[in-house]
Amino acid sequence: MYEELKDENLIKKVGGRFKLTALIQKRLVYLHKGARSFVDTDKKNKLQVVLQEIKEDKIHLDMDESQSGSASIVPGVPLDLDFSDSV
Repeated sequence: MYEELKDENLIKKVGGRFKLTALIQKRLVYLHKGARSFVDTDKKNKLQVVLQEIKEDKIHLDMDESQSGSASIVPGVPLDLDFSDSV
């Protein structure tokens, strides 16, 4: 298990465990689709890359209150997931 996921400061920075999980999941989708990392790292593990991006305040979760359940990762393009071509 990644010790960073137990770090209360990281959890508070994002706004709670649920938001941390949502941010990690959404960012991993971007990275798996070929998005570039916002941090310079030699880490191959995409989860480690996402955790580093969060630690360095390169990304955060933007909860859009006007649309129920809508969230995007900032900076970057608002999240628009299309799972129609998923394997």
